[in-house]
Amino acid sequence: MKAIQLNNPEDPRSLALVETDTPKLRDGEVLVKVHAAGVNRGDLLQARGHYPPPPGASDIIGLECSGVIEDPGTTGRTIGEEVACLLAGGGYAEYVAVPEGQLMPIPEGYSLTEAASVVEAACTVWSNLGMLAGVQEGQTVLIHGGAGGIGTFAIQLCKQLGATVAVTAGSAEKLETCRELGADILINYREQDFSEELKGRCDVILDIIGAKYLRQNLRSLAADGQLIIIGLQGGVKTEINLGALLPRRLSVRGTTLRARSLAGKAEVVASTVEHVWPMLSDARITHHIHATLPLADAAKAHDLLDSGAVTGKIVLEV
Repeated sequence: MKAIQLNNPEDPRSLALVETDTPKLRDGEVLVKVHAAGVNRGDLLQARGHYPPPPGASDIIGLECSGVIEDPGTTGRTIGEEVACLLAGGGYAEYVAVPEGQLMPIPEGYSLTEAASVVEAACTVWSNLGMLAGVQEGQTVLIHGGAGGIGTFAIQLCKQLGATVAVTAGSAEKLETCRELGADILINYREQDFSEELKGRCDVILDIIGAKYLRQNLRSLAADGQLIIIGLQGGVKTEINLGALLPRRLSVRGTTLRARSLAGKAEVVASTVEHVWPMLSDARITHHIHATLPLADAAKAHDLLDSGAVTGKIVLEV
């Protein structure tokens, strides 16, 4: 098969379409002929050597895809069945082996390309804001990077859960996108200190920045507030006064989806299909695709995502 591989470990943009072996199936896996693969920040990190796949996973980049089952293996699934897939790796390829528990139906009314754009975001957002934080009606949720793939999905989900949504973004254009998706409080992080605007008001914060924002995030939380850190774009180390947590009973939680066990991922996938897929099917939540590129242009897709100009998701079509 053809797949994207890194030709030069010193150059994260040396992504080329090359011939490689088609994956061999393990028990409980299906072989999917890939139609499209979503592009994520984790893909950029892997290309830079900072986000290796878990042991036993494909070293090919790609955390989500859609396609058609080519070989059901031992699962009893149907050849030709259209599926969306949550992956530990392998999406930037013509074929990928997927554990059955990480297969999802195509949302009603969605094309395969559209489906590939929502898997990672839906599973990440629901597992953190729905399953972990338990966002409820009347709460205030702050979403950093509101115009990105995770952010655009999280805004819509939180509005469906009845929350007030605050977002940070770096331009008026991106904030307008957030407003159109339902965000209530718009903060330009280049011009405003979000912790001044939101001091003590946030019940839940979904954070992709990490160390750089930690003090401000804690300042923004209300009593019993939860800070959920899912990304470290702003660094991994900082110093805080732990005394700030105790009086307001604050929680700081770090999570990742890729490193979870097969059972853990299957639980997230099943819950996402149960709770979120109906919102996609009836358009209460919509996909937001910024650009679609051919698989061979993976390097261009990474350049585009890294530029900061992207609103929503980039999808590679095979």
